[in-house]
Amino acid sequence: MKKVIIDCDPGMDDSLALILAIKSPALKVEAITTVAGNYPIDVTSMNALKVLELLGESDIPVSKGMGKPLVRALAPDPFSHGSDGQAEYHLPAPKLELSSIHGADMIIETVKKNAGDIHILALGPLTNVALALMIAPEIKPMISSITAIAGSYGLNKYATANATGDNPQSEWNVYVDPEAAEIVFNSGVPLHAIGLDVATHFDVNFTESELNELKQSPNREADFLHNMIQFVLGRGFESYCVLIDSMAVAAVIDPSLIQYLTGKVGIETKGKLTLGMTILDTRHHHTWDHLPEVNIAYEADYRRFLRLVMDTVLA
Repeated sequence: MKKVIIDCDPGMDDSLALILAIKSPALKVEAITTVAGNYPIDVTSMNALKVLELLGESDIPVSKGMGKPLVRALAPDPFSHGSDGQAEYHLPAPKLELSSIHGADMIIETVKKNAGDIHILALGPLTNVALALMIAPEIKPMISSITAIAGSYGLNKYATANATGDNPQSEWNVYVDPEAAEIVFNSGVPLHAIGLDVATHFDVNFTESELNELKQSPNREADFLHNMIQFVLGRGFESYCVLIDSMAVAAVIDPSLIQYLTGKVGIETKGKLTLGMTILDTRHHHTWDHLPEVNIAYEADYRRFLRLVMDTVLA
């Protein structure tokens, strides 16, 4: 069983990712930290608690983290997850309470308690993770890996066709806080970056048969997922929209689901049209050796991934 910290900004896809991680017998969620991203920090924090209560889970601490990026204002998300951030499902206000520990401090404490045996799942902007690494750089060798939904690498048409940041080229999490992403990418911690090339591939879509399975299930979380899918379909999007962050969770549950290449990546922190772009240097000659080398997802077993999500939610 792998121990994980989940840093997230729920959001529909984060909410499903939390369900997948908490219900998976392969993972033990040691802590959840929240960050501003899809919604302001108070909303993302409450939504994380709502998911725990949906699952009847009360033993996982949830810590509120950063309410804004490191050096800039919080950008408004152009993609709406509904007025509640959870596809208008309107889960009841949580009775669970947030931890008194700040999200970055929770990351530091949890890593130190589980040194060498903890994975960070970064599902939102990388603000909390970057802050933790700046406050306590000594934790870097204690982290087994960081698996992040981060970036867009130009590996296929989905890399830009499904751009989620608020410009033609970027992915939302990096776009919101590119300075934080730059810190994490350059940290030296083993980083597995799952970008839009894989996470928003149109093969990440449920079949009608699977939708019927969810609809007929007595599980509340299955109904929750079915509602989110109907919400995005009704707005002209595909069901991959609610599955993006779950791919990072699935990648830690079963590493064979994702194939990676290694490459040198820079983060654009200044461009007007390109803010938040993750630039993969693929040149044969004159490569910038000062760029950090990270693991970049380029292919996934989408059908097996979807079945993993289905089986876990329906269990």
